[in-house]
Amino acid sequence: MQIKNYLNIALISSADAVSDQGASLFVCATEESLHHFATQKLLTEKAKATLESKKSTVMAFLTEIQNFVVVNASTELEDWRMAGATLYKKLKEEKVEKAHLIGLDTIDSKLKNAFLEGLVLTSYNFNKYKKDAKAELITVSVPETALASKELSALSNLLHAVSQTKTMVNEPVNFLDAIRFGEITVEAGKNFGFETEILHKKEIEYLKMGGLLSVNQGSTVPPTFNIMKYKPSNAINPKPLVLVGKGVTFDTGGYSLKVGGSMPGMKADMAGGAAVLGIISAIAQNNLPYYVVGLVPATDNKISGNALVVDDVITMMDGTTVEVLNTDAEGRLVLGDALTYAKRFEPALVIDMATLTGASAAITGSFGIAMAGNTQEQMDALKVSGEDVYERLIQLPFWKEYADLLKSDVADLKNIGGPTGGATTAGKFLEHFTDYPWIHLDIAGASFVDKPSGYRQSGGTGVAVRLIYDFITKQIEKGNN
Repeated sequence: MQIKNYLNIALISSADAVSDQGASLFVCATEESLHHFATQKLLTEKAKATLESKKSTVMAFLTEIQNFVVVNASTELEDWRMAGATLYKKLKEEKVEKAHLIGLDTIDSKLKNAFLEGLVLTSYNFNKYKKDAKAELITVSVPETALASKELSALSNLLHAVSQTKTMVNEPVNFLDAIRFGEITVEAGKNFGFETEILHKKEIEYLKMGGLLSVNQGSTVPPTFNIMKYKPSNAINPKPLVLVGKGVTFDTGGYSLKVGGSMPGMKADMAGGAAVLGIISAIAQNNLPYYVVGLVPATDNKISGNALVVDDVITMMDGTTVEVLNTDAEGRLVLGDALTYAKRFEPALVIDMATLTGASAAITGSFGIAMAGNTQEQMDALKVSGEDVYERLIQLPFWKEYADLLKSDVADLKNIGGPTGGATTAGKFLEHFTDYPWIHLDIAGASFVDKPSGYRQSGGTGVAVRLIYDFITKQIEKGNN
């Protein structure tokens, strides 16, 4: 079961380009770069004025074929992504089918990558369920002098992984349930070159994963526990980075039923799990020398006569008993078992990512990610990556007093801590199951959006894929130096 690519921009190396290259796309970041195109004096003057203003614009001018000039003097990566987004909209508007980029070789490597990211990511269009859907592919050739074919291929692979993640988040649960998640994981492993193991209900019961099993009680679809392992022979890290993703394929809230219109969009409650699969797909396809393990507990959270109810006491994989005071706080239950399972890999670092709390979304909105953990150096490194890819991180207060809010009179823990610091107490619950360097990412606000903005469409955003990929590449650079 392979996830289809819904990107409508195909980047190819100019060495592979066909003779008819269609529109020319001139990219100017300095006055010196204006010599790459020769056209009307008025257009040149407008381009110079834009450069002086430090703003960005895309100008179209017509000769025998369509041509476009992208003018951007900014040194901010996000400004270049937005310029790429604007260019794609112009190309689509003018019904361009083929184009050739000119002038990229005059631009800093990080800026040109950001520009191409924005161009490609804006083209994503999940139209699988539309009867009259049409493919509108635009082929853009990139000269090898601007970006070597190997680098272009690596960038394309990463953006395809983001697309894969978006699609999984956008798929409804009547297509993508826990079983289908496992099938997609196995197929991705075969295609991209990493090992997979899918544990089914009997194996999950054998491991006594009480968190995952209890959330699954109300479902007609059994759970899966999805294990991904990418360990290249040249890995620079002897102990793995373990990525743990929440894989709740739909969340009704259980008997603590979501009300007030808050249930639509809950197909996105597996965005953390989808991101883990996307990250490992990208690093394996690009042969990064880094040892990574992915763990995704997958189930839906529904209601039946057998479903988990408030006041139930469950036993987690590590033996911890939990008093369930809210069945809509289910993500931490499935993640607790996964964090326990992670111990067997003796990880150098564990990063979990989950659409865990509305409290975190209230802090970040769709603009970023809430973070907590026990390893400040690694969190600081992750913040740097967050700024570079514009998936920014805000660190939550994580004082020990928050853990006291989870104390129960009848069990070892409660699964909620009350109205105070909901995003933090959720993180404190997860911390209980860790004994290794660990970072928690609550992606609830940024993983699924109602309105498009720039290169982000409405629906799944693929958040955390570029973030963790960038973090890993920086760790490789640091290790090699």
